[in-house]
This record gives sequence, C-alpha cells and structure tokens, in this order.
Amino acid sequence: MTSTLTSSSATPSPPGKSASPEGGHGPDHRRTRVLALPEVRWAAAATAFFLLALPLHLAGLPAWLWGPLYALVYATGGWEPAWEGLKALREKSLDVDLLMIVAALGAASIGQAMDGALLIVIFANSGALEALATARTADSVRGLLDLAPATAVRLLPDGGEQVLSVAELTVGDTVLVRPGDRVGADGTVLDGASDVDQAAITGEPLPVAKTPGDEVFAGTVNGAGALRVRVQRDASDSVIARIVRMVQEASETKAPTQLFIEKVEQRYSLGMVAATLAVFLIPFVVGEPLSEALLRAMTFMIVASPCAVVLATMPPLLAAIANAGRHGVLVKSAVVMERLAQVDAIALDKTGTLTEGTPQVTDVRPLAESGLDEEELLATAAAAEHPSEHPLARAIVAAARERGLELRTAEHFASVPGVGVTATVAGRGVSVGAPAGLPEEAPVREPEEGMLVRELAGGGRTVVVVRIDGVPVGALGLADRLRPGAAATVASLTQLTGTAPTLLTGDNPRAAARLAAEAGIQDVRAGLLPEHKVEAVREWEGAGRKVLVVGDGVNDAPALAAAHIGVAMGRSGSDLALETADAVIVRDELATVPAVLALARRARRIVVQNLVIAGVFIAGLVIWDLAGELPLPLGVAGHEGSTVLVGLNGLRLLRERAWRRAVGSAAQVS
Repeated sequence: MTSTLTSSSATPSPPGKSASPEGGHGPDHRRTRVLALPEVRWAAAATAFFLLALPLHLAGLPAWLWGPLYALVYATGGWEPAWEGLKALREKSLDVDLLMIVAALGAASIGQAMDGALLIVIFANSGALEALATARTADSVRGLLDLAPATAVRLLPDGGEQVLSVAELTVGDTVLVRPGDRVGADGTVLDGASDVDQAAITGEPLPVAKTPGDEVFAGTVNGAGALRVRVQRDASDSVIARIVRMVQEASETKAPTQLFIEKVEQRYSLGMVAATLAVFLIPFVVGEPLSEALLRAMTFMIVASPCAVVLATMPPLLAAIANAGRHGVLVKSAVVMERLAQVDAIALDKTGTLTEGTPQVTDVRPLAESGLDEEELLATAAAAEHPSEHPLARAIVAAARERGLELRTAEHFASVPGVGVTATVAGRGVSVGAPAGLPEEAPVREPEEGMLVRELAGGGRTVVVVRIDGVPVGALGLADRLRPGAAATVASLTQLTGTAPTLLTGDNPRAAARLAAEAGIQDVRAGLLPEHKVEAVREWEGAGRKVLVVGDGVNDAPALAAAHIGVAMGRSGSDLALETADAVIVRDELATVPAVLALARRARRIVVQNLVIAGVFIAGLVIWDLAGELPLPLGVAGHEGSTVLVGLNGLRLLRERAWRRAVGSAAQVS
C-alpha cells in the first residue's frame, strides 16, 4: 500500500484534549463540580453561618440573634467529623476530630460559643479541601483516557476497512492512521511516512519522523502522512494505560496527608481525655463538691484543648498559600505547603519546564562556496518553508521575520513527511530538509558540509540542510531554548536543597546534555518514558530523599504523583499534570519555585515558634489549674490570648514583605 500524502496544513488536536471524531468523548462530563462534594457544601454552610453570627456577637446584640447562627455552625460543620469520630471510637480509636468537637461543645457550655464555632469552621474547611483534592485527582486520571481514540480503522485481508473499538484490537492487527488522527494502539509502522507528535508520551518538543520499522504510541497525534501500523500491545498494556495505572498507584501509595499536629493526635487525644477525667474524679472522690470538681475539670479541658496548637499550624501555612497565590503559585493545601518545606532534592523536566517548549533557530551557517551570507540563506529557507505548518518551518519563518527579512513567494510547494519540503523561489529550486533527506539531488559534500552537520548535531541541535538547484548551500540549527533565568533558578535550588537538580527528559541525550550544560545541571537522564521517571523518583524516595518534581506534560504526571511534591507549569501544562500536581506555577515563571520553597521554610519556622508559644501557655495554665485555683474567666482569657497571639504571628506571612524576603533569599543563594 502506498502512503496517501495530504496538505501539510492538517491541524491535529492538541494533546490532552478531545482528539478527533474517533475519540469524541470530552472530559467535561467527568469534571467534579466543587459544590457536588458534601464536605464542601457543609463547610461552606458552616462558614457562612459563622460570618453572619460573628458581627452580631461582637456588636453586643442579644444572644437570641447570634446564638442560633452559632448553633447552625456546630450542626453543619460538626456533624460529619463527630460521626466519623464516633465510628473511630467504636473501633477503639480516638482521633482529634472528635476531640475538637468535644472541646467546641465544652467551650459553648461555658459561654464561649464563638471560640468553639471558629474551631468547627477551621476543621470543616480543612476536610473540604482534602475531599476536593482527592476528587480532582480522580477526575484527572479518568480524563487521561481521552488521549486515546475510542475507535480505530482495522485493515482487513481483502483490502477492506473496519471501524471498531480500540479495545477489540488484538496483537498482530494492522490499523490505518490517517493524517491528523490519533494513533489507536502501540505498534510498529509497516508502511508510510509521517511526523508524529508524541510530546504527550516522551515530552519531545518536535514531531518525530516515523517510517517503516519505527514504534508509535497510542494517543500520539499523526501529522500529514498516512501510516499503516501493526498492533504490538493490547489496549490494556499500552503506554497510556500504564500511565493511568502509575498515577493511580502513586496517588494511593503516597504518604498520608497529615499536618504535624495530626501525627500526634491519638496520643494527645487520649492523654487529654484521661487527664480531664482525672482532674474531675480525683478531687470529687476525696470530697470536693461536684460543682467545683466539674468546674475545675471544665477549666482544665478548655485551657488544655489544642485550639492554640491548631491555630499555631494553620494560619502560617494558609497565609503562605495566599501570598504564593498572589504571585502566581497555586499551592493546593496546607499539607502541601508543609511538605514543600521538607524538600531536599529536585527533579526537573526539560521541554516546557526548563525550556520554553518551542524550537528556535540558533545557528545560520552558509557554506563558504555558496556565496550566500546568513540573511540570504535564512530568507531563502524561510520562503520555501512559509506554506508549511511544521513546527520547524514556523521557527524558521519566525527567525526571518525577527530579522526583518523579506520573504519571496514560493511556488510548486511540496512536503514529504519526515523528509522536508521543496519549492520554487525566484525561479530556483529550493529544498529544505534533514541532512539525509534529499539524497537523490546531491550527496553530502565532504568535508565542509559533513563537518558542519556533525558540528551542529553534536551540539544538540536539530539540523536542516538548505539546497538550491540540488547544490547544498548551508545548514540551519534549531533547538529549544532555556526559560529566562533558568540557570539562576537551578543555582538557587542547588543552594536551598544542598543538592544540584536532576534533569529527567524523554528527549534525545544530545539535546538534553546541551541544555543541561547551559542551565548548570550535571545529572542528566534522557530518553525516558513515564515509567522510567517514576523509577527514578522512587529510587530517591527509597533513599530517604524528599523529592520535588517539576513538569508539565502527560508523561510527567506519574512522576508528579509519585514524588513527595509535584509542581506543574500552568500555562503549557496538560490537564492531567495540573490536576495531579500538588502545586501549579500559574504564570510559568520558573524562578518562583525557589521563592515558594523559601516561603514554605519560613512558614515552617513560624509554625515551630507558634507551637512553642502555645505549649508554654497551655503548660502554664494547666499547672496553675492543677496546683492552685485558676479562675475560669482568667483561664479562658489566657487560652484565647495564646490563640490570638499565634494567629497574628502566623498571619505575618500575608504581607508583601514576606514574599519579597523569600525572593531575596532565593536570589542571594544564586
């Protein structure tokens, strides 16, 4: 069968979106709506009732106005953690959720309804954020299945065609992949030539030429040529299917999302309950009146309750999240902010993360015998490439326009997928293509042309040779370009973590090595498929490292899920990467990564400060209550004073100065 060539203007669907009529089930119907989650609805209701009650209470209005609103806060925000706590209690376990409900009810019983309601609101919103993050991750995994088409065209032995579900394909079948379609199965090209965009799988910035014998992956986008592909793997074992499984497994096995205070909740809860009972029973048994014993125990429960400890942890982390959000970094939860402070190793993707993700002309090299200068060579190549939609062609045309060059009109344009283009420019035949792409017209001229091609290719460039009337006249080198400030960012990350970042990429080793050298990265792992990136992350995690992975593509999603922290580049990031990641760089400014790490570490220091303050207050008030007679109003005042103090201390991170200080810390180390 002969490949059917079509116009090169065929525009494939972008990776990660609904691809073609064959795969026309878009992800919109799978997206979890925020208010569809019961945890979010209850938390929103509790917060609303609290915000209505608070000004009425502070204004000194009668209790019948604000009391019922506080009661609604307790009911809407507290019933679910109370129910979960009771179920845990039935299983002989005591968690901090039930303890918080008891403390909130205890506060209300002695006239401190506002304090208890505030505690309820904090816990309800924390649970809602965790439920939302879990639901979004599940959505993103399901949405990944939209990358692969739902159907494929199988070629029959009698020459006919059969449209069937990709799940019905078996190893050994031959499928037809038309121009612009997505490949339906992992397989090997039997016939045809085309450029295939496989960035979703390997992260390579440019479409890859495919000819007979080359491997193609399900979900990748075919270019302008038709391909016949022999199926080599079942749909359940394709690269896309393996990515789905890896993301699911990594999400399920990732360490439990717990804040520092939650890690000691069981011991603290048991200790506080036992101590409260002892404070009540011992005096009562030795003859103290019931009312006095109960008042002492209630005072003890209030001053020993972990309200200040909870607020010692949450406000600094939430303030840091808000501050980072104002500067283009979306941190999805307080747990993520706490984990960012623990990072001691960094792994960076290349294309779209460390680099801009689009090819740029880096070298214009006319041959000495051609008689052309750089501008003439570039203008000639750009004129021939102008009708093409190939990414390399667009880069060449853009470079010519940046230099203000005039482009002549190309006639008799033709494109050969995987090879190059030919056209007539100013009456002369111009060919632009791979070094071995047009061998019939002229062999590679030695030594000059061969040396030039090897020099550019050895530097990690993609090389295209320009020929006029069959005679080589020069070559162009194209490559992806580092993001502005990438080298400074790498230096900052090295200083912050004590270890130089590692580059993980599916691109070829030469291109990866060149960009890594420019960025100051020595550890380069190239040619990786998604599972290889996960293996690297698990290797570091197994050695006790806390790894932060920064990426943007579908192929990065499993590593983002497996890492201690995953950060996605927002502007160019795939839907799966954005949902799987723990944080998103919304403005695509790589320099914000070290800044948010510095901010997270400062938040952790303030958390430690607050825990010390809260511990000192609690210890002092408890000793006073046990050793003497602590008046209840004074106990409440001391408890609330410590709560306010740690809250205000944490909220310092909301100030613009806190972000400038984090940026300054990152800049100093670079």
